[in-house]
Amino acid sequence: MAGTTGLRLQPAGAPAHRSATLIEPPLVRYVLIMITLLFLALFLVLPLVAVFTEGFRKGIQAYGAALIEPDTLSAIWLTLITALVAVPLNVVFGVSAAWAIAKFDFRGKSLLITLIDLPFAVSPVIAGMIFILLFGAQGWLGAWLSERDIQIVFAVPGIILATMFCTFPFVARELIPLMQEQGPEEEEAARVLGASGWQIFFRVTLPNIKWGLLYGVILCNARAMGEFGAVSVVSGHIRGLTNTLPLHIEILYNEYNFAAAFAVASLLTLLALVTLVAKTAVEWRHARELRVAISLDPRRAA
Repeated sequence: MAGTTGLRLQPAGAPAHRSATLIEPPLVRYVLIMITLLFLALFLVLPLVAVFTEGFRKGIQAYGAALIEPDTLSAIWLTLITALVAVPLNVVFGVSAAWAIAKFDFRGKSLLITLIDLPFAVSPVIAGMIFILLFGAQGWLGAWLSERDIQIVFAVPGIILATMFCTFPFVARELIPLMQEQGPEEEEAARVLGASGWQIFFRVTLPNIKWGLLYGVILCNARAMGEFGAVSVVSGHIRGLTNTLPLHIEILYNEYNFAAAFAVASLLTLLALVTLVAKTAVEWRHARELRVAISLDPRRAA
């Protein structure tokens, strides 16, 4: 008909085709790609190259000597101890909090979610000052702790507490949306079939959240080993006793021992790279498992 000349009517339910005017010209795509690559080169690749270049500037022997120096070994050991204590405790808290928030309704649920996000909103330095206010010699519990010869701040317990505060959201924040999406139906079905609480957790809940849990543990561990602000406040910077790797690097740099500082910094750089590889591997395995599950049951694609 004359009234419809030049119009192309789409059948009902047919997908709308992308207009040609919405496709970027090749020049725009190339410019955007080049800007992205340049940004990555300047702010990611170049700093990594600089760290290792400066670390090996005086040769491999000087690099090795910096890593086996007693204060460095003490800092490495303290960093590992802190992560080995903080990460498992945060895993227990994260799984418990995510399970409670995702599977149950209770008063104070919104408050609990807000408290979990608190370390993201509070500066790590302020977090360290809070522990000084609580456990320091002039703090609220300082006199009580001093009478019992218990030292929290300027000692390992304070470093672990500060690290736990700064890292406890990571596991919970990875698991909460995942468990909310899964819903409580499988756990309820297992309960109806007579499974106990531990059986439900290990045979139903844990297999469903394993990839999110691994992802949260990787991020939590990386932050625990690299935490600086809060630990700097509560550590006291005591050589060989309360210096973690980030604090030891700062001391070496402030003493103009640049080669040793960058040599030790390369350890944290390697940690970041290992974390990135582990994160990518977890995402790849999760995507692969999801594709297999969808191929077996196409309904899961929804």
